[in-house]
Order: sequence, then structure tokens, then C-alpha cells
Amino acid sequence: MHHLSEQELIRRQKLDELHKLGIEPYPSELFDVNFYAQEIHDNYHPELNNFQEVRLAGRLMSIRVKGKASFAELQDASGRIQLYVNRDEICPGEDKELYNTVFKKLLDLGDFVGVEGYVFKTMVGETSVHVKNFKLLSKALRPLPVVKERVDEATGEKVTYDAFTDPEQRYRQRYVDLVVNPHVRDAFVKRTQLVQAMRNYLNDKGYLEVETPILQPLYGGAAARPFKTHHNTLDMTLYLRIANELYLKRLIVGGFDGVYEFSKDFRNEGMSRFHNPEFTQMELYVAYKDYYWMMDLVEEMVERVALALHGKTEVQVGENVINFQRPWKRFTMAEAIEHYTGFSIDGKNEEELRAAAKDLKVGLDPSMGKAKIIDEIFGEHVEPKLIQPTFITDYPVEMSPLAKKHRDKPGLVERFEAICNGKEICNAFSELNDPIDQRARFEEQLELGKRGDTEAMVLDEDFLRALEYGMPPTAGLGIGIDRLSMIMTNSTSIQDVLFFPQMKPEYTKSENAPHPEA
Repeated sequence: MHHLSEQELIRRQKLDELHKLGIEPYPSELFDVNFYAQEIHDNYHPELNNFQEVRLAGRLMSIRVKGKASFAELQDASGRIQLYVNRDEICPGEDKELYNTVFKKLLDLGDFVGVEGYVFKTMVGETSVHVKNFKLLSKALRPLPVVKERVDEATGEKVTYDAFTDPEQRYRQRYVDLVVNPHVRDAFVKRTQLVQAMRNYLNDKGYLEVETPILQPLYGGAAARPFKTHHNTLDMTLYLRIANELYLKRLIVGGFDGVYEFSKDFRNEGMSRFHNPEFTQMELYVAYKDYYWMMDLVEEMVERVALALHGKTEVQVGENVINFQRPWKRFTMAEAIEHYTGFSIDGKNEEELRAAAKDLKVGLDPSMGKAKIIDEIFGEHVEPKLIQPTFITDYPVEMSPLAKKHRDKPGLVERFEAICNGKEICNAFSELNDPIDQRARFEEQLELGKRGDTEAMVLDEDFLRALEYGMPPTAGLGIGIDRLSMIMTNSTSIQDVLFFPQMKPEYTKSENAPHPEA
């Protein structure tokens, strides 16, 4: 347990005092809330004298004691409202202990209270609750960080200091962040609305939401390094899924026409403003469709999301206004690279690509094959320049082991990615359903693995067996929910759209642990 501060010791003493007075600081029974702060602010009219019996609960965020009467501020899930507490009203008899001792001395900022009373407007016009009864619902033993404001005498502007703004602290203690920075909630509410809009769109089309395993005996469906774990009873190695593609395709083999899943995926890779070791994506597979059809679906669905969140197709992201209105711009991979670098990748072998990458100052390592080199050139010189939503299509076959070969362009596959604000937000294919071609592609991946490519795919015999039973032509899509949420909420970091992002371990001084940055 950490060393208690003076404030924390005082709060524990108050806890003992409450017990001595016979007051339970953590009561069991429900407190029947009938209104929220914002509801009262929006709908109270003094001339109607409405809201005569209100019960609210929340945290005390300020207390101003003025002798026999006090003002306080209560924060609930919707916002804040002022409370007016009068000694003689909450203690109508001789005994004034509830006010003089409990309210004035034993309550602290951050405590949860329930209040009953009626709504009125103060002399200065502030909508407030005139409290007739109050009850302590939960005693807070740690003080919240106090955000202070003062008016700068020279400029007359409000200056905030001691704010809870350090990103590491905010991500580590999201529960505190949400209390003292309530605007932070907005991004998370929008994230939930985004998922809901996508779900409604897909359900309206008649596709089935399903669940597939997170613990997998073989990881597949993407090029990434997995997390590894062990099942004791079966004495076998299992992996946390890096994608759910191969399981969803098995369901298409089994006869479903359209299946989708919002999946938690896990990749044992570097962390950044755009990468968390666990992330969410929505994968969708629809039988008898191709990647051109899927491009139309993505445009329509993302446009629908923008409208659901913002009421319009334009979204402010940093300095840019991004417009999700259909149709989006389309480039083939080769056209995009040539457009932004002047270099044509068509028909070039590995040596020529390596030389071009060197000229373009793109760093490579010897394990990289043709596909990886093209990917690096694209990532360095093209992707950051694609701000408005853009489809990049027709990738080299080596880059896409699960996509169908292009119907008229040898050496390419029917694949697209949507790039927006300089980052990929989705990846989609006309799915490879030829089991013989699929086996050959898996074997090429094994060769890349032998060259040292840690992200090469593994060969999945059961998936190949499923394909041999026959999979109809299918269009597949993976769309990154975290990345899309960043764009839709104008967040600069993935940590801002994850309630609890992965963090380095937290050490206390007493443990003599190395500094996390060391």
C-alpha cells in the first residue's frame, strides 16, 4: 500500500467519526434517482414551478459553507448542478448534528451523496436544488486533483492551473480523468455511437453478427506477430488472434451469406500514437460479391457514420476538414506511387525496387521481399499525403496472401485499402477461394518466414480443408474501429479513444525499480 498523504489520513479519520455517529459511509440500499442535472437545466421554468420533487445523486465537486446555509456543486453522469443546503431545513428539530458535524466537517470533495428537494432559481439566476434531505452514499478516501481557476487581472481572462492534463496520468487513471475532465467522455460516447451506426447499417442489410475464437491454435488472417500463451489441460500452445478472417470465411463455407464481427485483435508489435497491442476491428464477409461492390459499401457505411455522429459528412481533423461524402477518390497502388514519386513499380524486379527505394531514401532490410519494399515506398511517400478518404486498389500479389488474383492484371490482386488522414482505416479483398492457389500462397509465406520475416503467415491446414469443400466467391473487409474513432472524434492519439490503453508498468519509489524510461 502506498504511503498515505496528510489529506488521505484526515479522510480516514472522518470515516471513523462517521462510524462513531452510526452513519454507514457505504450504504447498501439503492438511492432512487428520478432526474439528472442536465435534464433540470434544460427543462426547469420558474413560472411553471416544475421539478418540485427531485432526487439526484453524484459527486460533491465544491462546497461553500456560509454559516447556517451552504452552497455545493453536485456532478452526475449528465453534468453539474448547484445545491442549496439550509441547516434548519435538513435538521428541523433541536439536533443540528447532520448539518453542523456531518455536512460541514465530515464531507469532502469527491464524496458521493444523494439529495432530495425542489428546484428554484437563486437571486443571481442560477438553477439550483433546494435540499431537504441528503444522504452520504460513498466516502472518497483520496482527494481528486483540484483544477483551480483565477482571473488574470491584466487580461481579464480565466487562467486554469493544477489541471489534470498529463497524458500518462490521464491514461493510467482514466477514472480520475473522466471525473475532472468531463469533456473527455464525448469521444467515448461518439465511439459507441460509431459502432452502433455500423451495426445498424449491417443489420439492416441482413448480415449476421457472430463471435469467433480469440484463443487460436494457429494465428492467421493477417501479417503480424502474435501473443503466445499455454493451455495447461490440453498442454498446447495457443495464440491470441491477430485477425478473425479465417474463422469468418469458414462460416461462409458453412452456408452463411453475410457475417460480421466486432473483434478484439492482438498484435505483439511496437506501440505508438496509432498502435495499441489490443485493438478493435470489424470484419465483414459477404458471399457472391467482389471488391468493387465492397468499395461502395465502405463509402456508404462510413458516410452514414459521419452523419450519425456529426449530422454532416464533413469532419474537422486537426487542421483539415475531411469530407466523407461519396464517391471517394480511387487510385491503383502503382498509380499512387507514380503520382507521388514519379517512379513506376510496374514490371520491376526486387533489385530494381531496392535501388529505387534507396534513391527515395526509404530504409530497407535484407529480409524484405518485393511486396515489403513496395509497401515501404508507399508508406513513406504516398500514405501520409492522402488526407481525404481515398481507395488504393490492385496490390502486388506478394503483399496479399489471402486475396484473389486480379481478373485482368497479372501479378496483382483484387484488394483495396481506404486511406484517410494519412492512415489506413480499412483493408478489403475479393477473397481467395481457390484452395490450390491458397496453399501455394501459404507456402510462399513460409519461405519469407525462413528469410527472417517475423510477420509472415503460417500454414493453416484446417482452413485449406474448409476451402476444399468449396467457398463461394466472397468479398471481405476489415475496418479499424480505433483508427476510425480517432478521425471521427478529432483525436491525435489512439490512447484518446481507448478507455484503458496499454501502459508501461507503474513503479513506486520504495520498490527501487528502474525508471520506466530507463
